[in-house]
Parts: sequence; C-alpha cells; structure tokens
Amino acid sequence: MNRTIPRQDHTLRRMTAGAMLAAVIALTTAYLFHIPVGGNGGYIHIGDAFVYLAGSLLPTPYACAAAALGGGLADLLSGSPIWLPATVLIKPLNALCFTCRGERLLCRRNLAASAASGLVTIGGYYLAEALLVGSWVAPLAAIPSGLLQPVGSCAAYLLLAGALDRAGLKKRLSPLL
Repeated sequence: MNRTIPRQDHTLRRMTAGAMLAAVIALTTAYLFHIPVGGNGGYIHIGDAFVYLAGSLLPTPYACAAAALGGGLADLLSGSPIWLPATVLIKPLNALCFTCRGERLLCRRNLAASAASGLVTIGGYYLAEALLVGSWVAPLAAIPSGLLQPVGSCAAYLLLAGALDRAGLKKRLSPLL
C-alpha cells in the first residue's frame, strides 16, 4: 500500500532528524576525539563530519539548524563558550556547502563541498579569532594546526558516507524525509 505522507509529518520527521543530528554533532564535537590545539581554546574533533552528513541528508534549513545547534552546544559543553557566536555562524555555512538532492551521499557536489567547507572553517575561525584578539596577524599562527580539523572531518565524512551509501541509507530514508 502506497500511502502519501502529509506535509506536517514531513516537517516533524525532518525536525526530529535535525534534532538527532544536532545531538550527534554536539557529542562528537565535545567529547569524541576532542583534542585541544594551540592556546586559543580551539580543538580538533570529528563533529564536522556529522555537520557534512546533515547537509547531505536533510533539506538546507534543517541541516543548517542542526549544525548551528550542535556546534554551539558543543562549545558550551567543552568549556569554550567564547567560540559560540562564531560557531553558530560558521557551522550552518559548512552545511550549506552540501546537497541532499542526490541519490547518494557521496555525489560530486558533496565531494567538492568537503573541501569548500574546510575553507569556510579555516577562514571563519581565522576571522573570529582576529576579531577576538584584535590582530589580523596573530591568528595566522593557528592556521597550520587548524588545517587538521577540516582534513580529519573530511576523511571521517568520506568513510561514514561511503558506508551509509553501501547500506542504502539514502534510499531507505527518502520516503520519510
């Protein structure tokens, strides 16, 4: 029996999926492979891989909300609240690079988006740190260690999305979301 899902059911399901991804983003950012780097309160984590996944699974507004909420909550949980304003602006931009329109998570756009999102992360946090410390030169020192974050998140996303594509997750979820 082929039943049409009412619009409000789609909205509720997307909000629920977004909330679940926000929680996963928060937990994997704040606690899983959380490695502090430099003296600016920054840290390396794999939470961005789930920001990328949100952008690959959910329509844009839901993915951006999950990214902002999950990333912001992670800053609070990990004792880095000074980065919260920057995070809630940068993480939705990361999710915005991705598309959920393909049949697979690993489509051409999402592969390119992994690199573009890394540039957004590096540039966004450079700008945020420059504004925080009042210098455009001092934050340049954080860029080499800051490169580890998007590279690691990209690798984690590629592994995770590849496994989920092999499991047919997108096809299974498409009628629901």
